[in-house]
Amino acid sequence: MATAGKNLSSYKSEDLPNGAHFKVGIVVSEWNSAYTEGMLQGAQDVLIEAGVPEHGVRVHWVPGSYELPLGAQWLAERDDIDGVICIGSVIRGETAHFDYVCSAASQGILRVNQDTGKPVMFCVLTDDTAEQAEARSGGVHGNKGTEAAVGLLKMLALRSSL
Repeated sequence: MATAGKNLSSYKSEDLPNGAHFKVGIVVSEWNSAYTEGMLQGAQDVLIEAGVPEHGVRVHWVPGSYELPLGAQWLAERDDIDGVICIGSVIRGETAHFDYVCSAASQGILRVNQDTGKPVMFCVLTDDTAEQAEARSGGVHGNKGTEAAVGLLKMLALRSSL
């Protein structure tokens, strides 16, 4: 496994773009909240560290990862939101439901990126086991919420520079 023994969420604070003028929407799945809450905390920590004011971070909850694209679209359509982070967790079960939810979430989030022209980060764990989700939501492999926030800041900085 490529992630064995690696924390993939390390970054240098000094490399973060200044987020003081950014307004960020975060849409979070209630399903598998044991993991989504950890990723939300990781994202919020990075945004605050980069200077995004607390009032510049708007968090909204949706029932599950399937609903993330619509929640993201509603946020991205607002003039007072510069970019969105979508946080979810889907753990493989015994049926094909996993495949449908993962596909809908990934394709929907991609579409919101393209349709709105605003960065919308895909922070949806698609794991085979709860142990894998735990490892990626603040565990031994880091925190995908942290990674999504770093990525969003970089995309917003790029957009501002163009």
